[in-house]
Amino acid sequence: MAEHHLTTPLSDDDISKLKSGDKVFISGSLLTGRDSAHKELIELVKEGKELPVDIKGQLIYYVGPTPARPGKPIGSAGPTTSYRMDSYAPTLHALGLKGSIGKGERSREVKEALKKHKAVYLASVGGAGALISKSIVKSEVLAYPELGPEAIRRIHVKDFPCIVINDMYGGDLYEDGKAAYRQE
Repeated sequence: MAEHHLTTPLSDDDISKLKSGDKVFISGSLLTGRDSAHKELIELVKEGKELPVDIKGQLIYYVGPTPARPGKPIGSAGPTTSYRMDSYAPTLHALGLKGSIGKGERSREVKEALKKHKAVYLASVGGAGALISKSIVKSEVLAYPELGPEAIRRIHVKDFPCIVINDMYGGDLYEDGKAAYRQE
């Protein structure tokens, strides 16, 4: 298992180097959004309209951060459960999204979309939102401010820690872990 330091936006070459189980530290910017924002994006796609944000080469972090304390760019920012975005993710990957960050397992359809569109699913540590927020140096709302914490934001990060769960080759760290446990 390797360690990678990546700067967004990401290319196919960046994604091709990642394997399930690798540690990744991301710098640059991430988009954020949860169920409500994803639903809005997919409605625009269905209507043939332009998205309010450019998702090509980007990663989206499934988070609904708490309000920022005075002098801080963001509040606690731990990952939310990813499967709630599974019905939307394949469409966004087809439009150029290079990956997502959350917690929990993904559906077969999402895993297939990762392979087809050269993308990855990364996990961030659940329950460590206050610690994770220390990697976030700036936050700005880009779309759907009426959704509050579920608005689409651009967050600027420095060495944001993640682990590759599903790579573009079909690797699945959760499945590998279960198999290793069964063999003991």
